[in-house]
Amino acid sequence: MIEQAYTQARQLGLDLWCEDEAGPFQTAPVAGTSWQPEGQPARQDHEYVRNGTAKLLTLFYPRDGQVRVKGVRRCTNEVLLSWLQAELGSIVAKLPPAPDLPAVERRVLGERWQEGLQVRVQPRYV
Repeated sequence: MIEQAYTQARQLGLDLWCEDEAGPFQTAPVAGTSWQPEGQPARQDHEYVRNGTAKLLTLFYPRDGQVRVKGVRRCTNEVLLSWLQAELGSIVAKLPPAPDLPAVERRVLGERWQEGLQVRVQPRYV
């Protein structure tokens, strides 16, 4: 069903991007090679301050694998929506014009795109 949606969206001249938020991730250092003397325990520097957690906002473009990412400390609607507006604004500005399809063809493609959905969207056909 998802692949069918991507295929039909392409026929409608739509570009699909997937958005996700991941996290929270600890901002503490990750174990790896270190510089402490052999046999001595690893210690944090006295300047080390734990900074809590962080989240990752991503936009993924399945057609070519392009990813847009932003790290944030919190993911409120204000943070998410302002980032999405900026990213999607730059994406839309680069899109070619949509194909000029007859209204009947747009309606048929739109209805086929929703086949199998439990909750149907009420599209506006112009």
